[in-house]
Amino acid sequence: MRILRTDEARFAGLPDYPFSPHYLEAEPGLRMHFVDEGPASAAPVLMLHGEPSWSYLYRHMIPTIAEAGYRVLAPDLIGFGKSDKPAALTDYHYDHHLAWLTRWLDTLNLTNITLVCQNWGSLLGLRLAAEHNSRFSRIIVGNGMLPTGESRLPTVFRLWKAFASRSPWFPIGRLIQLGTERTLSPAEIAAYDAPFPTSEYKAGARAFPALIPTSPEEPASVANREAWRVLEKWRKPFITCFSNGDPLTRGGDRYMQRRIPGAFGQPHITLNGGHFLQEDTPDQFARVILDALKAEMAA
Repeated sequence: MRILRTDEARFAGLPDYPFSPHYLEAEPGLRMHFVDEGPASAAPVLMLHGEPSWSYLYRHMIPTIAEAGYRVLAPDLIGFGKSDKPAALTDYHYDHHLAWLTRWLDTLNLTNITLVCQNWGSLLGLRLAAEHNSRFSRIIVGNGMLPTGESRLPTVFRLWKAFASRSPWFPIGRLIQLGTERTLSPAEIAAYDAPFPTSEYKAGARAFPALIPTSPEEPASVANREAWRVLEKWRKPFITCFSNGDPLTRGGDRYMQRRIPGAFGQPHITLNGGHFLQEDTPDQFARVILDALKAEMAA
């Protein structure tokens, strides 16, 4: 496996991203970066990004949660952000990502976790929570899902999958802008581009769409159905916080609310915005998280 590592200088002076870097090995020779803010002994809030973003996506939410007294952890998935980037598309598999995250989770020995996940962060996070459910206390999903290949995926996803695999032009920052209703500044777009100095650094971002299971026979479909069996018995708090302008995940919130017992009676909310609600409504999204944490303390 040929590993690429983005020069740290590319991350200098990013707007609204003052966080100190932290690293551990997801496997020997493969370094994973994560943000770790707030009291080290406090209850952890794990924020998982998706495609093709990185922990920069949560920059407006991390300080709010940390200042409220919680430990906020936001890893960069392997292939993204400040984490190392295997150079070949074939280096990326659903199970590899889960193994890398599991190694990170076990090394830090996190418990009583509040999971916040979106996009591919949900595909990985929901599996992670199902397979290590004793470590997790609640789940908050924004514009995400756990597909099993049994339902037809929307046309917009099939177009995105074809674009990611075939287009010679793959501008990360501009793609984030397409999924965001507010206008990002040139500096913000450049920040999303920062991890990827050349096209060969983008293998992880290009690989993700093809890893989503599209038929029930795929190995990931089988494992995801097993995860759903756990989620269908999940009685810990499960909250959906979707946006009203995301064609990729529309309806997924209601589907999960019907199937997951822990979703019953929870304060589910729909926010204004596009696919990346962390960019469009970060304050409101952070408030949902804090309200869920405070509800537990009141109980």
